[in-house]
Amino acid sequence: MKQIPEQPMDGLVIRNTGSLYVVKTDDGTEVNCKIKGRFRLKGIRTTNPVAVGDHVVITPTPDGTAYITDIHQRKNYIIRRASNLSKEAHIIAANLDQAFLIVTLAHPATSTTFIDRFLSTAEAYRIPAVIVINKVDLLTEPDDRELLDAVTYLYTSIGYKVIHTSAKSGEGIEELQSALTGKITLLSGNSGVGKSTLINHIIPGLDLRTAEISETHQTGMHTTTFSEMFPLPGGGYIIDTPGVKGFGTIDYDKYEVAHFFPEIFRASKECRYGNCTHTHEPGCAVRQAIDDNLIAASRYASYLSILEDIDHEKYRKGY
Repeated sequence: MKQIPEQPMDGLVIRNTGSLYVVKTDDGTEVNCKIKGRFRLKGIRTTNPVAVGDHVVITPTPDGTAYITDIHQRKNYIIRRASNLSKEAHIIAANLDQAFLIVTLAHPATSTTFIDRFLSTAEAYRIPAVIVINKVDLLTEPDDRELLDAVTYLYTSIGYKVIHTSAKSGEGIEELQSALTGKITLLSGNSGVGKSTLINHIIPGLDLRTAEISETHQTGMHTTTFSEMFPLPGGGYIIDTPGVKGFGTIDYDKYEVAHFFPEIFRASKECRYGNCTHTHEPGCAVRQAIDDNLIAASRYASYLSILEDIDHEKYRKGY
């Protein structure tokens, strides 16, 4: 690591290993940084006041490391409720152009509740989201293909882009690369959905560590242990994050949750009452749309699960 001048300079946070951050300065130098204690005293109730993707000011020290002394205003960020319940939230990444959720329908199966919680959070923070259904080469039986078609139709009919990929066969890799080029994109998903393998195809030579799926539990093992930003060959960056088991929502008002489900929000404009929660009120156009099969029951169940989180002020694991 080359010597850097001992004066404040701007940089981009490209890696977070817990207490240590790696910041890339404008001249390409990567500097190991810590944060000043005052960041933890500002009332920011998060497990990580600084996130990958943040533009920061660093002040180098004589030993070649530096302190992060300020954070530039974020364009946006995306968070989830922290598994450490003593804190309020975990910032996954900042300053994003889009977020890609990697899911699988088998080996392991991603639940629609997890998908919907991720999508609603992206909506809440105004980050365009794309669903990437990976390992489609494993869906060989007629029932498997019907499920793939049904899930694809469900989300494309709402307005989301859905990409089918297979690292093994190469299906969808070019489409995925094209959608990522020139953008700063968060990649997220459950452990075991093949995120690291996909990234290795997108960025040749990166060689991220991968692991086999547990045959007993049909779940993945964590191979990414911290968030990191990687430059793409054609321009732009991807932000790789550790696989997550659950996606707890946060900062939602129960009257606003419907805003983050586009099809529910569209239907809600016809409700009799403006503050309808779509649970029990008379003249609810949303529940009528569900009865008429215009809104998927799975999406409504996900909506109700978020309302339940708000009512109980708790984060329930296992989604």
